[in-house]
Parts: sequence; C-alpha cells; structure tokens
Amino acid sequence: MPTVAGLANAPTLDSSVSAARERYIARNPASLAQHVEATAVLPGGNTRTVLFHEPFPLVMTRGEGCRLWDADGHAYVDLLGEYTAGLYGHSNPVIRRALDRALDGGWNLGAHGVAEARLARLVVNRFPSIELVRFTNSGTEANLLAIATAVASTGRSRVLVFEGGYHGGLLYFGGGGIPINAPHKFLLGRYNDSEGALALARAHADDLACILVEPMLGSGGCIPAERDFLLNLRTAADETGAVLIFDEVMTSRSSAGGQQARLGIVPDMTTLGKYIGGGMSFGAFGGRRDLMELYNPHRPGALPHAGTFNNNTLTMHAGVAGLEQLFTPEAADALFARGEGLRERLNALCAAAGLAVQWTGLGSLMTIHFQRGAIREPADLTPRSLVKELFHLDMLERGFYFARRGMAALSLEIGTTEEDAFCAAFEAWLDLRSAELSS
Repeated sequence: MPTVAGLANAPTLDSSVSAARERYIARNPASLAQHVEATAVLPGGNTRTVLFHEPFPLVMTRGEGCRLWDADGHAYVDLLGEYTAGLYGHSNPVIRRALDRALDGGWNLGAHGVAEARLARLVVNRFPSIELVRFTNSGTEANLLAIATAVASTGRSRVLVFEGGYHGGLLYFGGGGIPINAPHKFLLGRYNDSEGALALARAHADDLACILVEPMLGSGGCIPAERDFLLNLRTAADETGAVLIFDEVMTSRSSAGGQQARLGIVPDMTTLGKYIGGGMSFGAFGGRRDLMELYNPHRPGALPHAGTFNNNTLTMHAGVAGLEQLFTPEAADALFARGEGLRERLNALCAAAGLAVQWTGLGSLMTIHFQRGAIREPADLTPRSLVKELFHLDMLERGFYFARRGMAALSLEIGTTEEDAFCAAFEAWLDLRSAELSS
C-alpha cells in the first residue's frame, strides 16, 4: 500500500488496523470470554446488531454520570449516549428518584396510570405538530404505527421514504433497503433532492399515503435535511393529500419542540422515542387531531392499538421527571449550542491537520467522515471502513466510547472537561495517524 512521502517504514492502514485489533484483544479478555459464552445461545453472541463490531464487542458492567466501565475494568467517557436515548446519562438522581417512586407503587398494573396523561401533556405542549399522542415501546413501533395511520386514513398504499433513512429495525433504507423491511409499497427518493422528491410524489399522487423523513439522517451519517427540502415535502404532501411524517426520534432533542420547531415546518404527524421516556423503553406517534382521533375508543370503528408496555409505569414517571426537571427548553437550547460548538472545534482541528476528515451533524449529534467535500446525501459518502475501524479502536484505547460507525450523541452529563479531553485526544490522533489517513 502507498505510504506518506514515500517513506518505506511509514505505517500502512492495514498494518495499523491489525495492530489495533491485537491490542484490543489483549486488553479485553473478560469481554472476549463473555462474548464466546454468549455465542452459545445468541446468534453471533448478539441480540442488537448495531452494537456488534469485530473482533468482538465490549461488555459494559457499570455506568455512572457520563462514564462507562467494561468487564475488564477500563473506564470510558460515553460519547455514544445510547444512540441519543441516553440523554440523561447513567445515574441522574432526578431520574433515579422517579423510578424509585414508581417502583414503590408496584409495576405492571394493567391499568391506566397517574403519570401517562402528564407525559402526554408535556409532549403535546412541546411539539407544534402534535395535538394528540399515543405511546409505544420504541421508535420502530412508532413509525410502523404512523405509516399504518396514514394508510388507514387515506385509503392509499404507497410510502415515500429516502435513501439512507432509518426508521427502526424494520424500516431501514441504507443501500436501498433490507430484506426484513415491513412489506409496504415503498417509493425510494434521494435525500435533500427537493425537485426529485416533489416529482416522485406527484407521479404517484393517487396512491401516496405518506411521506416519511428524518430531519437529519441519523444512522445514515448525521446528514441534516436542508430547509428547502423539507419545505418541498410539505408542499408535496399538501398537493397530493398524503400525510407528512417527521421521524424525530433523534432530532427531537434539537430544541424543546424538535427540529420542526427550529425550522418552523409543521408535519402532519411526528414520531418520537429514545430519551423522552427518561432513558427507559419508549416510543410515541402523534399529530393532527383528525388523524389521531381514529384511535379514540369512544368512537365506533376506532382503530385498535394495544401494547402491554405502552404506558408502563417506569417509562411514564421517568419521562415526566426528565422533561419537567432536566431537559427544559433552556437546557435543550444549551445542549444544541454546545454540540454545534464542539463540532466546530473538531472540524477546525481537521482543517489544521490538512487531512480528509470532517464531522457532520446537528446540535449534539455528529458523525465523523474520512473525506473532503460537501455531504448532502448518502451517495456523497466515501466508504472507508478500515479507517473508521482504526478510529474506533484507537478511541476506545484512549478511553472514549463511540458507535463503531463514528457517531457521537452528547448527553447532558458531558461537560467542558470531557469535551476538552476529547478534542485533545482527537488532535493527537490526527497527528499520530496522518500517514494512514493520507494513504
């Protein structure tokens, strides 16, 4: 492989990744043992694909504040933030007290609870598009039900989605889609292609039930939607009578009212998940009153929507505590600004190093990419999986926990100390790995 400035002894990407893997294996024998044991009862030792990485994933045994400890006793600053669900960190006393109070009253009561209407009121008051809301167990469920609502209300069958979109385990459109996607009639558009999306919607206007879009591609690389793109989707929905659904499972943290409030664009429905349940299992779908009234059980022919844990007491109490006491509108704005500032610092380090590296994202959500040039859609991405693996393994060795794909999601527990330490580690890493990054 090529080397920097023709130096024969300069490290190659292959050799550096191999060495990083060997150090990882040597450092983590307890995680390896747990992984081997798990393979006897779980396929590949795994029950959540996104957490798997070679040569084997870490096993975490404890979390406190913004830090994690693995089975071998190594400590990490948690920059993954449970893929945005861990907004409150791992041990916030406000959340803990809410959970303790809920447990003191018993759990799995099989009835309406005292906290669910309070949580619903908080959600309705925050998000401009949500007049009524229903709870689910995950963002996947929320998106499946939002699509089902649109299909039922319009009597149509087609669903416009976008390349790189991730709306849950059964609704993933990276690379065009996956074999286990829910069996809807999907139309696949290009992200941030305003004219193309409008044309696609118009071409299928008679059978278009809904348009489902993330205001920022999360799994797709933290690529923000351009305002004009989302405005054109609003126009397309208005023209065709389709239901415009914003998947704000991740971007809901962009402000108290999500990215829709920040941009001033109101969809017909919104799906939520992650942190809004206080870090517990949670999802929600809500929107225009006429759409959500289809689920009103007082009405003849109401649509059914069951789910044993939709209103589970732990999630309801933790969610109320989090939104009322911790993630206030002021806290949401501060977190967004802090994330923007951190990403600006990181990109300044990339520019100073003169290397093909950049961070994209929105507020407290960001992903590293090893390439130059603007990134507006997944087709712009240059796959450099070995470089991402090297970054991931090196950062773990330096005590920073990320997603394998290079995504970070700041929690409220991350402070200036952690940000400064990461920026210093990243700058040192760019210097150390300049040869590999240039190859």
